[in-house]
Amino acid sequence: MAHEFNRREMIVAAGAAASLTTLAGLMPSRAAASGPKEAGKGTYTHMLPPLPYPEDALEPVLDRQTVNIHYSKHYAGYINGLNATIQKLAQARSSGDFSAIKALSRDLAFHGSGVVLHAIYFDSLGPKAGGVPGGKLGERINKDFGSFDTFWKQFCAASKAVEASGWGVLAWEPFSRCLMVMQAEKHQDLTSWGAMPILVCDVWEHAYYLKYQNRRDEYVDNFIRIVDWQKVGDRFDKVAAVAPEKR
Repeated sequence: MAHEFNRREMIVAAGAAASLTTLAGLMPSRAAASGPKEAGKGTYTHMLPPLPYPEDALEPVLDRQTVNIHYSKHYAGYINGLNATIQKLAQARSSGDFSAIKALSRDLAFHGSGVVLHAIYFDSLGPKAGGVPGGKLGERINKDFGSFDTFWKQFCAASKAVEASGWGVLAWEPFSRCLMVMQAEKHQDLTSWGAMPILVCDVWEHAYYLKYQNRRDEYVDNFIRIVDWQKVGDRFDKVAAVAPEKR
């Protein structure tokens, strides 16, 4: 019995590791690390990928100015912050001085999570979107939540109820092999290790404040109109392929 349990745990862990490795493949190519990396130096950098649609393509749900500021200022800011942190960590390794490691570890989690979640956020949206997902994602949502309507109510409730700034998250959780709705605060808090986000709703105020001011609920209610379920479904297919669904 112990042998079977350990074998199953090893399979699950391998699936989770493969799922994490797949994350780079789910992100726009230029958002992932690029450039030569010298062993142990951490000299790679991240670049802001092109916005995959015109800035006004999400209107009237999100206005052009909000998309511009969010993408070119906030998303770019996280990429710059991550690059700076990577360089500081490389300098710490070179000098052997790890006195600032606590602050650098915090920065790495904060900026790194910001880069990943923003990449998924913008890549999941688009014009002429909305509706409901089909294919394997639609089937899995029905299996794990009972129906799409029930799932979306939970996703909206989680997004609206995030304390202060954060995200509503739909993720594939490879350990349990199921979809789950989670909240994230300040990017790196309230996460589940190994969970792979496939759709996120940014509820930091910079994502909606120019149009909705303090009306987060209204923004979240309209969010479904700009979700490109084909992209989300493609992302789910890739994740589930390396961490197979529970039968």
